[in-house]
Amino acid sequence: MSTEGPAPLARLVAELSRLPGIGQRTAQRLAFHLLRAPDEEAFALGEAIREVKEKVGLCEECFNLAEGPRCRICLDETRDRTTICVVEEPGDVIPIERTHEYRGLYHVLGGALSPIDGIDAEDLKIAELLHRVGRGDIDEVVLATNPTTTGEATALHIAERLRGQATVTRLASGLPVGADLEHADEVTLGKALAGRRSLD
Repeated sequence: MSTEGPAPLARLVAELSRLPGIGQRTAQRLAFHLLRAPDEEAFALGEAIREVKEKVGLCEECFNLAEGPRCRICLDETRDRTTICVVEEPGDVIPIERTHEYRGLYHVLGGALSPIDGIDAEDLKIAELLHRVGRGDIDEVVLATNPTTTGEATALHIAERLRGQATVTRLASGLPVGADLEHADEVTLGKALAGRRSLD
């Protein structure tokens, strides 16, 4: 007899452990939780997974997640339609929206340039971004790619391609609020120094 228990349970553990950040032990805990949960609770999870796979796709304009042809942000007529914030993945839109500081549109690239991983400009939604800006109604493009090597390379590539078409800005980076200097790495501290501003 298998030490993993009944075959359906072993399959559930195997599927759960394929999720990012879920190891074997966590997958087992989740599987046993679902086994003990009321049927309606466990089936609701399965139905939610099925529904998101069937109903959620990409916005045809900005490539953010959408339930229909266009996302709720592109459909919102109160947004500033002269500004586009460029992010790597749909999940990057959520923390920016939570700040309530940005009221423009978005453009999701679907990743970052990484020649070592075989991801070139043609694999991202860069051509679509250039087309949107090329229409002539965009004043500013905010590059909010991640502050990583690939994110920086992507931002530089896009900035070069957009030269002369719109104002291109980059999210400031540096020390997080409440951080101690002694705990900051050299790259973060260097970015904070390079991005310093006047307090006048």
